[in-house]
Parts: sequence; C-alpha cells; structure tokens
Amino acid sequence: MASITLKNLSEDLLHELREAAKGNRRSLTQEIIHLLETALRERPKIAPPSDVKAQVAAWRKLAGKWESDVAVETETRRIASARTRGRQVDL
Repeated sequence: MASITLKNLSEDLLHELREAAKGNRRSLTQEIIHLLETALRERPKIAPPSDVKAQVAAWRKLAGKWESDVAVETETRRIASARTRGRQVDL
C-alpha cells in the first residue's frame, strides 16, 4: 500500500486532527484517510471535455440573443458584481 508524508502542518491543525481521531476512535492515519476519502467523494465533479464542448456550443447559440430592459453598462455591472471573486477578468 502506498504512503505519503505530510509536512508543515500547523500545531493547531495537528491538534484538530488528533482530537477528531480520538473522538471517532481512529488512529491519526485512519482519520486523515477518512477525511481525504470524504472530501474527494463530496467534491464537485469536473465536467468531461465533451460536456464542456456542449456547454460552449449552447452559449454560442445564445450569443447575441440576450434581451434586457436596462442599458448594457448597467447589466454588465450587475453581472460583474454578482460574480464570486476568482481570477482577474478585464471587462
């Protein structure tokens, strides 16, 4: 079975992990494996490339058909302000 080494854990994180392991009656290793498995199982799935291509095709089909009762600048500001902060985008 494969193994890994975790480096640079903060004392707080290590303490939390030990407390969780103790509370769940697991070894520290078993607790970390459980947490990793749970996190991987519950993470959002990345769309396969074929789904991405279908989404892009749908967006292109809709492009230029947007209708709004407000000015483009106002709509753009509304959309931009509703975005979650991620990478920088020039509008």
